[in-house]
Amino acid sequence: MITFNYENDFKLENEAKTSEWIQNCIEKEGFELGELTYIFCNDDYLHKINVEFLNHDTLTDIISFDYTMGSLVGGDIFISTERVADNANDFDTTFADELHRVIIHGVLHYMKYKDKTNEEKEIMRSKENACLEILNQ
Repeated sequence: MITFNYENDFKLENEAKTSEWIQNCIEKEGFELGELTYIFCNDDYLHKINVEFLNHDTLTDIISFDYTMGSLVGGDIFISTERVADNANDFDTTFADELHRVIIHGVLHYMKYKDKTNEEKEIMRSKENACLEILNQ
């Protein structure tokens, strides 16, 4: 089950389509959907979580808390829509494309994909792109 919560004025245009897309990506990786919660918020909200739980005094676009057990994917994913908008501008892409990339990025971490090394980043980007292709079909 996927739930979407909003701590700011943002609202996904099509929650059902987004949920179906996320589930398809999870299943294509050989995992099963557990309970995923997305919380959309602003920079201040996410910054407070970053400081309180991770001791990082920086802005970020996403923080995820992983509750995955075996092949059952679950967790809480906090996304700053302000940061997504800034990143979309910086990366010369649309807000929607950047948002979807961030949405699936958190889930890919739950499926054990990492992004610390250049090689891991390449694999992560490839998986993100594959999922974005599913969304745009």
